[in-house]
Amino acid sequence: MSGGEAIVRFLKNEKVEVVFGIIDGTYFGLYSNLKKYGIRLITPRHEASAVHMAGAYARVTGKIGVCIASNGPGVANAISGVAVENAEGNRVMLITSSRRNPIAYPDRGGSYQCFDQTGVIRPMSKYSENISIPERIPEIMKQAFRVSFSGRPGVVHVDVPENYVNGKFSFDEGVFAEPSRYRRTEPIHPSPNQVKRAAEMIAAAKFPIIHAGSGILHALAFKELENVANEAYLPVTTSWGARGSLCEDNELSIPMLHVELNNSIRNKADLVLTLGSRIGETDWWGKSPNWDAGQKMIQVDIDDNYLGRNKPVDLAILADVKPFLAALYEELKSGNYKMDLNSRKSVMSGFLKEKDKDRKKLDKHLEDLDSPMNTAHVAVACKRNFEANALAVFDGGNTAVWGQFFYKCTNPGSGISTPKMGMLGAGVGQALGVAAAYPNRQVYCIIGDGAMGFHPQEVETAIRNGLKPVFLVVSDKQWGMVKINQQFALKPIKTVIMKSLSEEETINADLGEIEWDMMARSMGAHGERVSDPKELDGAIQRCLASGKCSVIHVDVNPVKHMWAPALLHFKTMHAEPKG
Repeated sequence: MSGGEAIVRFLKNEKVEVVFGIIDGTYFGLYSNLKKYGIRLITPRHEASAVHMAGAYARVTGKIGVCIASNGPGVANAISGVAVENAEGNRVMLITSSRRNPIAYPDRGGSYQCFDQTGVIRPMSKYSENISIPERIPEIMKQAFRVSFSGRPGVVHVDVPENYVNGKFSFDEGVFAEPSRYRRTEPIHPSPNQVKRAAEMIAAAKFPIIHAGSGILHALAFKELENVANEAYLPVTTSWGARGSLCEDNELSIPMLHVELNNSIRNKADLVLTLGSRIGETDWWGKSPNWDAGQKMIQVDIDDNYLGRNKPVDLAILADVKPFLAALYEELKSGNYKMDLNSRKSVMSGFLKEKDKDRKKLDKHLEDLDSPMNTAHVAVACKRNFEANALAVFDGGNTAVWGQFFYKCTNPGSGISTPKMGMLGAGVGQALGVAAAYPNRQVYCIIGDGAMGFHPQEVETAIRNGLKPVFLVVSDKQWGMVKINQQFALKPIKTVIMKSLSEEETINADLGEIEWDMMARSMGAHGERVSDPKELDGAIQRCLASGKCSVIHVDVNPVKHMWAPALLHFKTMHAEPKG
């Protein structure tokens, strides 16, 4: 069989159902065999989009997302996607072709479409390896899957010379073993003693809380988290990457948009149960003044490298958060532990009043019914018109901030973005990847016009593949987040007084007009344009009724859009804490 078919057999054994990527003759032996093994091929218009599609697919399904890119320019295009999806911790396998082995690794000198693909990708991924001889295809594929399913998820890369992908070779049938024959297929379970010790610490604490990281999302441990939080009355804060770990209708959910409230709760807590979080920069490294330096911490993570790394730990548990939480819940409800839940609720009642006050203050933006609209209306209108289990994607600078601050995650795991990298344009591919994973669920993407400009061509990909996301392109015709920073750097006093500077007073911060609705129609999608917030509901309903991918051009007030909520907090977040 061809080397490409051998690779596809491994994908089939790993229960891969879809592959994202652009076709090319250099790996014809691979993609021409996908249909034979029941694997769907979805081809975007840009390789970076393929990686983002695979990353989002992995993120919402808990499975591995697979993408392909052809040697030279195809791999170069994919690299930005690799950096982002690896940073976000999404489980992705990238399979690339390289030039034939006699002229590559090392480059013979002047080889066409040739560069050190594994050398470039290795530092930004979990694993990157070139297959040196065809007989090693099974070995390298097994190792890639082994690395992929160990530790923190990320991107693994297998690079295959074109003459091995397309050439015919003999493989012993025994090499195509089931995954359990070459890698761990069961999650890592905590020891009973660790679970008991964690329960004892939680019971003894006066005001313990949970800090949830993206590990909850990747493990799909939403119900387990909810059970433990409710049983021990543990408020749940999250990293920016773990938004929606707990349904935000639950009073114990403290969304990260309430920045000052998060700081208050983390300082009050005498014990923190940290789950699948590295406690990184956007968590202020777990230091004061945003956290209490003297509090105790239980940390559960699937990766040894992050236990106690950024914040001292009192109980380190190497385990998958899903079985840990399941075991902890059973232990807590065993009746062996006495917890003063009334005292915890009394403390929490004050914080709940703060949360309600903060929400009402934010919602005053919704009283603004001027046209062009206040951006706050976009996310609220989406929650009002899309189904309860709809999947939301956020992309852009200020647009993502407005979207996150006015979106309520009532369906755990339903909000997708790139909070660790803040990658503009990734949301287009992510929306398609999510739609491919759940074709029967509604998907919408709130995206800035700057971000949409990176990959607008993928609207045609959606139409061609029968994917039906709705893109709401927030159009302020400027690099809003950059522009406001420029204004404070250039003319701070005038900025405070006037709120906005002219185009001549800033540096290349303004953009021209793109009629996003017309662009969508040119690709066969449904298009709408809205400026008045009172007309937004109707536009969304018409998009849904169209039964196909749709784009709504949403004109927003550029000055109001620039002054997004909590801008000061975003600035201070990137300064080293004093503690």
